[in-house]
Amino acid sequence: MSTVAAISTPRAQGGISVIRISGEDALSAADRIFKPISRKALPSEMEGYSCAYGNIVSGGEVLDDGVLTVFRAPKSYTGEDVVEISCHGGIFVTEQILRLILSGGVNAAGAGEFTKRAFLNGKMSLTQAEAVMDIISADGSAGLRCAESLREGALFRRIKKVSDGMLKLLGSLAAWVDYPDDDIPAVEEYEISAVLEAGIADLDKLLNSYESGRIVREGADTAIVGRPNVGKSTLMNLLAGCDRSIVSDTAGTTRDVVEESVRLGDIVLRLSDTAGIHDTDDTVESIGVDRARKKLDAADLILAVFDVGSEITAEDRELAERCRGRNAIAVLNKSDLEQRFDFSEISDCFRDSVTVSAEKGEGLERLVSAVEKLYGMSGFAPDMGVLANERQRSCAERARLCFREALDALKAGATFDAVTILIDDGENSLLELTGEKTSEAVVDEVFSRFCVGK
Repeated sequence: MSTVAAISTPRAQGGISVIRISGEDALSAADRIFKPISRKALPSEMEGYSCAYGNIVSGGEVLDDGVLTVFRAPKSYTGEDVVEISCHGGIFVTEQILRLILSGGVNAAGAGEFTKRAFLNGKMSLTQAEAVMDIISADGSAGLRCAESLREGALFRRIKKVSDGMLKLLGSLAAWVDYPDDDIPAVEEYEISAVLEAGIADLDKLLNSYESGRIVREGADTAIVGRPNVGKSTLMNLLAGCDRSIVSDTAGTTRDVVEESVRLGDIVLRLSDTAGIHDTDDTVESIGVDRARKKLDAADLILAVFDVGSEITAEDRELAERCRGRNAIAVLNKSDLEQRFDFSEISDCFRDSVTVSAEKGEGLERLVSAVEKLYGMSGFAPDMGVLANERQRSCAERARLCFREALDALKAGATFDAVTILIDDGENSLLELTGEKTSEAVVDEVFSRFCVGK
């Protein structure tokens, strides 16, 4: 592979910037531009895990001074010779140094290039590589713990356990079928069933935790909806901890979507306070209502707000029906008023309900508990190793389907040859998940989502 370089810190003004070079010519590229001050040795003469202070020089002129660190193959992030230059964090000077490096025959690194090389050089599995971006994008302690466990191989080990069981079974079946004249013990049907059932059970647990893990890592797009003046904006402000939305007794105050990210327990909610859903002849207000309905339809989580101090309306019933079958929690607001709202008429449309007084700040704990219950957070352990993205989930789902079909075929009296084909298909899906057996196109797609410099 060619030698590549990129700026590994954000392209923004800061204290320092880091430029990374990786490949067989990394040290010679550093020799051309870096002149140590306190030692005579060039970068190519330095030992691994050592640093030197010096000047970055172009055509005899000093561009900047900084610290150069050497990592020698294979004990580096990428498994190749790696040089990292820490320079002053100005955008202009950093880009000038990168251009100087590239002018010497080094190629510009693509998105995720360094982590991709780490994967290709056997430094990490594909699931561990994918966890790198999850660590970078984590916005909470639970999400960070989840990503770190994946980076340490928790998911790989769970998949490997199932995969090794299937490989052992496939080996026994192949030996028994291919060498019938040898003294090889026959594979019994109950043995095949036991391995398949154990693998299916393990994959069921993994797939069942996918949604909880996704919400911890990515957060939930949350729509606060309801008819006018039920307290949507007051609830938004309570959750946000500040006056994010305008609160008024006048109907139709909120005419556009107001957005804010908040944390409830271990879950980040990307809140959208929407216009009151109702029929209106006001052109501007009707645009806001239309946007509210679109937000409702696209949301991961719906907080449907109702005024329990007034009787149920046709608009309340319409909203409830739109929430049926969705991740929707009914927020029965204004609990400090006389109760006139008959929630039993629409209760079957919701996964859960909570009673609050957003104006008085009461009931927030109950709402937090309802959201965590909805996403199965009570039994969720961030460090247990979960499926991190749709690619991984799809591979696990295909594997489970193949193993289930193999078990059903076995019980129906199919030949061991037919059962073996199904098990082999499922095993290939597991190997694709971990990256042990996957196409170049899949690998390229995974790393295309990375930032340049990582």
